[in-house]
This record gives sequence, structure tokens and C-alpha cells, in this order.
Amino acid sequence: MPMWPINDPVSPVFPLYSRANVGEIFPDPISPLNASAGFQHNLEPGWRDAFVACGVWDDDLYEKSGVAITVLPAFGSYLYINMSLMRLFGVRVPGMTAEAVDLQYFGDMPGIPSYESEKREFDDDPSYEAKAGAWLMEEVLGATGLPAYDKDREEVLQIRRDRPDMASLSDRELRERITSFDYILRPLFKRHIEASLKCGVGLGGVAQFAQAIGKPELSLVLVGGLGDVDSAIPSNRLWELSRAAQDPAIAAVFDEGVAGLRDRLRSSSEPKVAAFSQAFEDFLADWDFRGPAEWEIRAKTWSLVPEIPLGTMDRMRHVADDQAPELKNSERAAERETAAANIREALAADPEALGQFEAVMNGALVWMRGRERGRATAAMVIHEIRLPALELGRRGVEAGHLKSADQIFMLFAEELDDYLANPSAFTEVVADRERLYLDLFTYVPPFVVAGEAPDLSTWERVDTSTQPALPVGGELMGVSGCNGTARGRARVLLTPDDPSALEPGEILVTPITDPSWTPLFVAAAGVVVNVGAPFSHAAIVSRELGIPCVVSAPDATKRLRTGALIEVDGTSGKVTVLEDAPA
Repeated sequence: MPMWPINDPVSPVFPLYSRANVGEIFPDPISPLNASAGFQHNLEPGWRDAFVACGVWDDDLYEKSGVAITVLPAFGSYLYINMSLMRLFGVRVPGMTAEAVDLQYFGDMPGIPSYESEKREFDDDPSYEAKAGAWLMEEVLGATGLPAYDKDREEVLQIRRDRPDMASLSDRELRERITSFDYILRPLFKRHIEASLKCGVGLGGVAQFAQAIGKPELSLVLVGGLGDVDSAIPSNRLWELSRAAQDPAIAAVFDEGVAGLRDRLRSSSEPKVAAFSQAFEDFLADWDFRGPAEWEIRAKTWSLVPEIPLGTMDRMRHVADDQAPELKNSERAAERETAAANIREALAADPEALGQFEAVMNGALVWMRGRERGRATAAMVIHEIRLPALELGRRGVEAGHLKSADQIFMLFAEELDDYLANPSAFTEVVADRERLYLDLFTYVPPFVVAGEAPDLSTWERVDTSTQPALPVGGELMGVSGCNGTARGRARVLLTPDDPSALEPGEILVTPITDPSWTPLFVAAAGVVVNVGAPFSHAAIVSRELGIPCVVSAPDATKRLRTGALIEVDGTSGKVTVLEDAPA
């Protein structure tokens, strides 16, 4: 596999690819070790398994693709979803369409090739529609819980409890541990993708019922305020800690700044501060795997950079009590029940339609939880690959073979044995790859690849991309992610690494979000995202926390300036500039 940067071939049969959705949880280029031993290595086969389990086709379909990596290729080392396969899924599942899939993943993005332009003669196959129909009735609409996902979670928690001290392992044991989790990651990713597909079907069905009674705006209200959504749990925990941090003794330690805060908390002999410090350490033990781009094993998670959750907590402690996540969630849950009651009343004269609504609603809620649970559980296992790799990298630095521990991630899995045998032979190799890898961050990956992946040399560069700021009265149109209206000063953040930059009550404007952004939502009055759809992470979390959200707002991070007063209408999807940013 050692081709760097990674450029997988485009399938001539399934030629449409997108950064939609995958860009949320994988915003950065994938590292060689993660591609060959972790995420791509396991998600590609897991996703293939998920499609087959849904009854939409059999394994032999992949032979028609003409390429080895069909579902999740990398172009310029950035990962892409095969949207041709996603559309075919929509065609073969009763009640869905290719256009419905497009709406869920693309939102209202312009310039997307139509499904008709790539339709294949074998797409319409009644036998698979029947199989997918049985899957829909039994597994999507008939689900009553998440026993398989709960079992997965317990198995992974046991792996974490049994984690050895990395420093005590030999180099060979570290190397073996890095590649020892295929047995669990592939099925974990299979179930995560199954939940994502089921969730999409449920959301589409809910939207159809809301549209049918003439109240399309209820579609998002009906799937808000679920509670027990894994990606929102850290926000609740951090909120509780932020309330404790308001105690004068603890607040005094925070007031000295986030830099060095953890050490100051640990070294304090004041009983309240010591108790708070232990509570934070317990939080880190549970959520050590969470962080920006956490499915990339090279990523710096909260346990490696605790200043990230501490900085978020520092912002939260200044937020009023009435903004508590649980209160917002309760309000959204009440709105959901009211919206559901409205639809039940409208369908009261049609018992069959009412029964269908109840089944669709149940399926949407169950599988939204399942999607977030599967995502978090898999991220835990990725962390178990990250830790031995970092220890092996640390030893490489100590021995003078590597300049930083992170250079270990520039190896491909098939090179690990040779590295152990002769590490000095890879010193320049990994240094050259790292230079290329870091340069990849300066590119803007095309949102859509259709038919042929453009050469990296033709991609837009981050520092050459310019867009004029919207004037007062200027508007951006996106897609509703969570209903409601909010006004506040825009705060453009490109990464969640510095949560202290977001002041309470500001509107968070970001290119894309993954679960590590979630705690920042608590302090935000609203959220605006460049890309995404009602199915995206930002929308799901916003609905849990009751924050007006607009997704698929093209170039929002370029056209909205930090400090500008803006209004976010999460119901219509409109963002309006009310006042310029201060000079």
C-alpha cells in the first residue's frame, strides 16, 4: 500500500464521491498508519458488510466497481464517501429515493450531478427491493432497543479496563497491539454504518409525514431532545464540572489561565480544589479518546491535550444556569412531544397511516441514538491503537531515529516489522512523508469528485481562498439543522482546539464539526456550518441542546466575520448580517 499521498482509483461504475458526512468525523488527511491499520483499513470492509446486511445488494456488487477501495477511498489522502452507492441504497429501499439521499448528505449544495446522469441499468432490481423491504420492517421500524450496541460498548470498556501500561510493553508487543484490533473494529464499523443508514431512513420517513400534513418545519422538531445521545454526554459532564468551578476557591485557580491549569488543580491542597481535580481526572478517564478528528490515530485527544476540555469548561462557567444542557434538552423533548401529538391528531382518522408514523418515529429515535453510540464506541478502539503507536514513537525519539513521536504515524502497517528491525532506515522516509502530510492541510479538498479525482496540484489552497464579507443586510441561505432564532456576535473557529475563543452567547461559525466540538455548543447561542445536512453531527447535537442551527451555508466561515452581529434563523435556514464587525 505505501503510496503517498494516498490516491485511490475512482470506480468507473460508481463514480460519484463526496466529503459530505465523512468530512465531519474526518476533516483532515488520513495518516499512513491509520489508513493501513486503523480507520480506512477497517471502515471500508465494515461499510461493505453493512450494505449487504441491509439487503440492498450482495458482495458480488463490489466486483463490478472495478477498484479495490469502493466505499471509502482517499484522494490526496482526504477520505470520501461513495455517493453512487449511497444513491443506489436509496433507490432499493422502499419509500426512499436517490434524491432523498442527496438531501440528507448534500443538503442544498449547488453543482451536484443528478442521479439520472449516472444511473446504471442494473440499479432497479425488484429482488433487492424486497430484501431491503424486509430489512426496513424488521430491523429499522421494528427496533425496540440497541442490545448489540450495548454489548459492543461493554466489550470495548473491558478492553479499556484491561489496557496494559504501554511503557511496560516491549517494542514487539507495542507493534503487535497496533494491529491487533481488526477483529473488533470491522464489526463495530459495520454496526455504526448500519445505524447511520437506518437513521437516515427514519429521518426521511419522519420528514415525509411532516410534509404530508403541511408542516414540514416539524420534521426536525420530531427528532430533537432525545436524551441519552452519546455525543452530548460529555457536554453534560463538563457542564456539571463548570458549575462546581464557580466555587470561589476553584474559580481562583481557573482565573490564573488555562495554561498549566491541570497541574495547579492537581497540586492544590485545598479540599474543594482537590475534589474538583479528581472529578476532572475521572472525566478524562471516561472521555480520554474524545478530541478533534478523533478517528485519526494521530489526533490529539482530550487526555493528550487536557487544555481543550479545561478551556471549554472555563467558558462554560460564565454561562447562566438557565442554559444548562439538560434544561435545553427537556425543552426540546417537550416540543417533540407536542409536534408528535399534532401529527397524531392529523392522522387520527387513518389508523394505518398513524401506525406507520409511530413505527417511523420510533425507528428514527432509536437509530439516531445507535448512530452516535456506534461512533463513540469505535472511537474508543481507535484510541487503543493510538496509545501504543505513540509509545513506540516516543522510544524512536529517545533513540534518535525520529524527530517527534508523531512521525510514527507516517509508517504504513506493512512497514512496522522493517522499522523494528532497522529503524534508522526510516528516519528520512518518515520525515519526507510528514512534510508532505502537513502540506496537505493547506489544501481545500473538493467537496465532490465526479468521474475523476482532480490532481492535487489543481486544488484550491487555504491561504489563496478569498471571499468578500457579507455587508449589513446580506444573507446566506443554508439548510435547517435545528429550528429557532438566535442573535449574537459571530465567532469564526476553524478548529475546536481553542475553546476559550468562544464567548458565551456568540454564534459559532465553523467549516464542519465532529463530536469534539459538542461542548462548545453549550456556550453558543447558535451554530452555522459551511457544509452538512439535517443528518449531520452539528444538526443532531444542536437539536439535543436546543440551539438554532443552519448547515450547508456555503463559505460561511469566509463570508461572516468574527464580531459581526448576525441572526440565525434555524427554521428557514437563513443567516443575516445585522451589523458589521468592529473595526
